[in-house]
Amino acid sequence: MEYLIGFIIAVIIALTGVGAGTITAPMLILLLHCPAEIAVGTALGYSSAVRLIIAPVQILRKQVNYRVFAFMLMGGGPGVLLGSLLFRHVAPNTKAMYWVLGTIIVFSSVMQLVRPLLRKESSSARPDRLILLALLMFLIGAEVGLSSSGAGALGTVAVLSFTSLAAKDVVGTDILFGLAVAVIGSGIHFAFGAYDGALLTKLIAGGIVGAIVGSVIAPMVPNKILRLGLSVWLLIIGADFCYRAFRL
Repeated sequence: MEYLIGFIIAVIIALTGVGAGTITAPMLILLLHCPAEIAVGTALGYSSAVRLIIAPVQILRKQVNYRVFAFMLMGGGPGVLLGSLLFRHVAPNTKAMYWVLGTIIVFSSVMQLVRPLLRKESSSARPDRLILLALLMFLIGAEVGLSSSGAGALGTVAVLSFTSLAAKDVVGTDILFGLAVAVIGSGIHFAFGAYDGALLTKLIAGGIVGAIVGSVIAPMVPNKILRLGLSVWLLIIGADFCYRAFRL
């Protein structure tokens, strides 16, 4: 089952570009009944591994804007550090942890649904607002540290909103940023022992195969329909976490 989950998540990432953290932690909790504090740390480790495969390709294709990346990391680095440390106080409280996961997943899925509209609005030239971007990435980094999700969906929306980068550069820059905050966050979670090494190894093994398969079939799949379905599914999962928190 662990290999299959890693495979499926990697295929979804290859097909839609949705961040590994947003999908992984909920699936580990709901399907494998993994404790939330272990699921988040393991999801961050898996996210780091997947992005470590993808990021070099973006760099070689020169699809990373390092100036924008520097501002993103200026805010996101301290943010994920704070969020990961705050996680140590939130994790023992299952009700609070479910509220955090549910709220962030719902928000991320909504951002996925409205992202096409923001992309259309971002086509006109305008000055970059990198200081505002850095401030927003602090909040997104904190979300990553708390729940493992946010760097993909929210990061992309932030870059689209506050810069005039071309779409391919938005994707490449956000992937490199996601890798950086995932490495920082997973390092802190691993230091506290909040991960499952055996589970992580199986997820990565399945993910390598899934990334290859997803990359091959991506041109044959209607991306817009797939993104819409996945976003609605994530919205339902997020609402389910909020409902579980309400019932506790």
